[in-house]
Amino acid sequence: MKKLIIRIAEGLGNQFFMYANGFALSKKINYDLYIDNTSGYFKKKNQFRKYELNNFDISARLIDNNFRYDTYSLDVKRKFKKKIDFFSSRKNFLIESTNKNKKTSYEKFKSLNFSNCLTVEGFFQSEKYFHKYRNDLLKEFKIKNNYVDLNNPLIDMLKNNNSVSICIRQNRFSEGKLIDDKKSKIFTLETINYIKKSVIFFKKKLINPKFFIWSDDFTGIAEHFDQNNYKFIVNNKNKSLNDFYLFQFSKHFIVGPTPFHWWGAWLNQNPNKICLRPSMINPSNNINYWPDSWLSI
Repeated sequence: MKKLIIRIAEGLGNQFFMYANGFALSKKINYDLYIDNTSGYFKKKNQFRKYELNNFDISARLIDNNFRYDTYSLDVKRKFKKKIDFFSSRKNFLIESTNKNKKTSYEKFKSLNFSNCLTVEGFFQSEKYFHKYRNDLLKEFKIKNNYVDLNNPLIDMLKNNNSVSICIRQNRFSEGKLIDDKKSKIFTLETINYIKKSVIFFKKKLINPKFFIWSDDFTGIAEHFDQNNYKFIVNNKNKSLNDFYLFQFSKHFIVGPTPFHWWGAWLNQNPNKICLRPSMINPSNNINYWPDSWLSI
């Protein structure tokens, strides 16, 4: 039996990228797909994140414990095996490569010779890895109904208006840390400036557009966006899942520089949707992060 094991880490948006790449690759090379959902989270620095793909209808199974590296001693073993694997003709690890500037880009894997048990590590933040499997991923990334409010009144508001989804990520560089981070504030302000330009675009493009704002932290948002003209989406129960669930009902997107909103826009099935993305902000190290079909502003 040939196994492809995805080492899942980080927040939900990045978990989607990791899974989507692994899913597509497993189909291409005809391997059974498994998930390591603990090795990326056991360290103290990662404990403010958690594995969340179990809330979706994903088909991959969890890998047995003896294939995990979820203790410090096993992590040392993993790093040693990766060094040895560098010289092996049949690869046990597929690691996303970076250039001298620590940037990544889409790369093809056809020339690599894999062993019967392949562990995949990396973010792979580009649709080029998996866009051919979009219809499959729409099913894989369907939220299980028991985690979301199926009768949320916001659903009708989003469906019955020229709704535009906006997402503002705060605390990007200080999430989970008790610090007042200047870089995070600058990032938020750059995001807000991009959003205001995009709002002007949609006011010219659409008849009576309605703007809906999602955020991981609404502190200070009202200083920039009047709640009489913008609807703040506040979900207190299962916040990330209910936020993500509502993205599917929006008509258009001012895509925030965050993988979480990237996936909300990418999975949205409105055939006439317009997706704007920032021309000057790329939250990823991958130079192919933004889909070519999204409008740059």
